[in-house]
Amino acid sequence: MVLDKLGSNLRNVLNKITNSMFVDEKLINEIVKEIQRALLQSDVNVHLVLKLTKIIKDRALKEQMSGLNKKETLIKIVYEELVKFLGEEKKEIVFDSKPTKIMLVGLFGSGKTTTAGKLAKYYSKRGKKIALVGLDVWRPAAMDQLKQNAENVKVDYYIDKDEKDPVKIWSRFKEQESKYDLIIIDTAGRDALSDELIEEIEQVTEAVSPQEKLLVISADIGQTANVQAKQFHDSCGITGVIITKMEGTAKGGGALTACAVTGSPIKFIGVGEKMDDLETFNPQGFVSRLLGMGDIGALLEKAQEAIDEEDAMDLSKKLLKGEFNLIDLYSQMKTMNKMGSFSKIMEMIPGMSKLKIPKELLEGQQDKMESWRFIMDSCTKDELENPDIFNSSRVERVANGSGRDIQEVRDLLKHYKKSKKMIKQFGGSEKKMQQMMKKLGGMPGI
Repeated sequence: MVLDKLGSNLRNVLNKITNSMFVDEKLINEIVKEIQRALLQSDVNVHLVLKLTKIIKDRALKEQMSGLNKKETLIKIVYEELVKFLGEEKKEIVFDSKPTKIMLVGLFGSGKTTTAGKLAKYYSKRGKKIALVGLDVWRPAAMDQLKQNAENVKVDYYIDKDEKDPVKIWSRFKEQESKYDLIIIDTAGRDALSDELIEEIEQVTEAVSPQEKLLVISADIGQTANVQAKQFHDSCGITGVIITKMEGTAKGGGALTACAVTGSPIKFIGVGEKMDDLETFNPQGFVSRLLGMGDIGALLEKAQEAIDEEDAMDLSKKLLKGEFNLIDLYSQMKTMNKMGSFSKIMEMIPGMSKLKIPKELLEGQQDKMESWRFIMDSCTKDELENPDIFNSSRVERVANGSGRDIQEVRDLLKHYKKSKKMIKQFGGSEKKMQQMMKKLGGMPGI
């Protein structure tokens, strides 16, 4: 989970409010101290922590929100101030010119080249024609990595491994730029922000004239993110921040609050190693997720990316008729797989964090899905379309063919029968189908 420790500590704060007999100054002081402890352990700058918690305390002592009791008011104040602390509103890339150019800057190891590929995939899914341009002439493998990422996400790229002047590389590509909606430029990093790097960034910025200059920061660097953000902002005037390696890190709070130094918003966060593991940063949804309230916006975005609209309509028609077979189940399992790991999906569903499901169990569910996919690959077309024909000999044959235990095949068939029973129970009526989806939390395939 993203910032697992911080989220756990903040949820404990909310539980303390909920379980208290009443809200008084003593409880408010205790809550403030626990919030301070949680943020400091996540490497948030101490001055920013004190400023934030002073605002929370002042509001909590004075305000009583209409329609809310004192506990609810206190929880809402904590939520609102954390949202403001992290930027308040979602700030997206604006495509008001063609091409829109995004230049990535940052130090060695921050993940610029990988992030370039992730951004390319993110926007190619949204219909943009994209090119990646490699201007990192210092790191030997940088251009090869950029090429590999571009081919992986199926976008165009431009590199020149023989040229050592990034401005000249850009000038040779420039005549092609009008073909694209979005151009993502990968620039050189260093071990530290030296005068040499600053000069190069300034030269490249002048040549490229990017609409967006995004600083890529690794979450695991802690409070030194503040220094980086200020130095890069002074050298090229960054317009936003992308934070990488956010999955499970304890120090992510330092990078999260780096934007406070420059006033530049966080626009994306990297939450894993795969090319799909990039999320737009929405302070409201992010804080809601940390507090265990879920993030429905992010969940719906992932679902829309994962399932084709035409496939969704076809499946909906079948479900409304009460039809469901292993092919449909297989399709939904593939959709779930595209959306990411169970643990990432679960943290987006409101209230699921309160269940405190062990991480090992969630990982077990992911493994079970993989096992079932292998089993289905060993089934015949007739068996997939009509699972009711399965008998002992078929179960044994499929188990041997997939390299799985007979019990695993029986578990899959049991899961299918339960799913079909539920669909028949609610099938034949759009209203009943909506009730079913509500009962299942709006998640196809669960």
